[in-house]
Amino acid sequence: MKKTKLFLFLALGVLLLTTGCQKEPITPENNRNSIVILFENDVHCAIDGYPKIAGLRDAIADTAWTGIVSSGDFVQGDVSGALSHGQYIIDIMRTVGYDAVTLGNHEFDYKVPRQQTLFSDFNAPVVCCNFFDMAGHRMYDAYTMRTYGDRRVAFVGVLTPYTEIEDERYAFYDESGQQLYTLRQNEYTTLVQQAVDAARAEGADYVVLLSHLGEDAYSNAFPSNDLIAATHGIDAVLDAHSHSVIDTVLTNCQGKPVLMANTGTQFANVGQLYIGADGRMNIKLIPTEQITEVNRTVKAAVERVNIQVNAQTSEVVAYSEVPILITDGNGNRLVRKAETNAGDLSTDAMRWQMGADIGLLNGAAIRADLAAGDLTYGDCISLLPFDDLVWKIEATGAQILEMLNFGISSLPDENGDFPQVSGLRFTVTTSDHSVSNVEVLHADGSYVPLDPSATYTIGTIGYAVTGGGYGGVLANCKVLDKTIDLYSQVLVDYITTALGGTVGQQYANTQGRIIINP
Repeated sequence: MKKTKLFLFLALGVLLLTTGCQKEPITPENNRNSIVILFENDVHCAIDGYPKIAGLRDAIADTAWTGIVSSGDFVQGDVSGALSHGQYIIDIMRTVGYDAVTLGNHEFDYKVPRQQTLFSDFNAPVVCCNFFDMAGHRMYDAYTMRTYGDRRVAFVGVLTPYTEIEDERYAFYDESGQQLYTLRQNEYTTLVQQAVDAARAEGADYVVLLSHLGEDAYSNAFPSNDLIAATHGIDAVLDAHSHSVIDTVLTNCQGKPVLMANTGTQFANVGQLYIGADGRMNIKLIPTEQITEVNRTVKAAVERVNIQVNAQTSEVVAYSEVPILITDGNGNRLVRKAETNAGDLSTDAMRWQMGADIGLLNGAAIRADLAAGDLTYGDCISLLPFDDLVWKIEATGAQILEMLNFGISSLPDENGDFPQVSGLRFTVTTSDHSVSNVEVLHADGSYVPLDPSATYTIGTIGYAVTGGGYGGVLANCKVLDKTIDLYSQVLVDYITTALGGTVGQQYANTQGRIIINP
């Protein structure tokens, strides 16, 4: 008990953000009326963090009112999510016991019916104020009210409308192209304000926004920064989507301070929102690796999932002589702004499987570094984790040029639609965002200039065609064929068959398919 109280003194005594005023020392004696909300965002199936966030809550619970919330993106990102279409993650989160969660864009990866099935037996409120069907019915509550001691905290949820526009556009339409759902991009700020006002009218002492919007630098169209500046009545914004590490104070439309934080991604940190007995609020980000407390029940749930996943994925299917990377090897992600050998390998698989002229994957579809050595089935799913089939389409050279221009338009910043390619090479000039020297691989091994009026075949995933990829440039292309296998399985087939089971030295480095000039 003495060790637990000492930890609490250290964990709650260092307050990184403040709205002002001198802070009194926090001790167990004067802390019993405080509230501590732990939060996470963009976990992306990093399931080993769940026992720690639950353990930290347990350690604090004897001296403060506690809760745990999520700002979305938890059912996708690694093998445990892909194999179960999110069910393994929901099973673990049920054992944690959340006070509220909101939706991230990746909660739409398996489409809305699957999303609703996952949440049908979820033991926590799901909130999202701007998700409606086309008949005008809100799909989830705009907010939920939780009571901690004698005070009430409202959690409002909001999801970036970009999910409907591009990221997971396919989930908002049926196969005939009829729109089924909307995130009301033109009124999402108004919807947030209405939810905040309703929560205040219901008696909320504090309003916390679970925001899957992203900061200004990442999400220019719908940033949390702008929403804070346009609203009032929100005390803290627990942000997500940008994978940033943020702990700051911004100003709302009335000139009042609003705390804003983002924990990063994959449990890099656990966020801690502290509300003192006097109402003062602070935020601290705690590196998850420094948390020693573990909830045994949640740990057991994670171990059960790991056993199930290992049973399905531990089979060695191939060998790689080289690391297969989406980063520069130091953790800096490149796949959304430059050629990578993971992109080369994966798009070669798409082109090979479909017998196409060109292989294409958007950078955001390629998700993990793989070490040299044995490759398991699970490794291949980690690299290509989405629930996507491979399509063969026919596109004109002009459409391909438009697609390339869209994909490189954010350079030098990242773009999830940055084109990783096979059978194609091109040059990008970053200063004017231009694409030049576009050439297509000829049957004799030479490259010939792309003809805007000619037609070419492309092996890619359905997202690039009907899922909103590349701004819909390829949406009207003729579909020639589709696989019945996920694109991760296509990669396995390519390595085991076309490469004889070994990823060799030809993939040690990138192959000069994309030249980027200042």
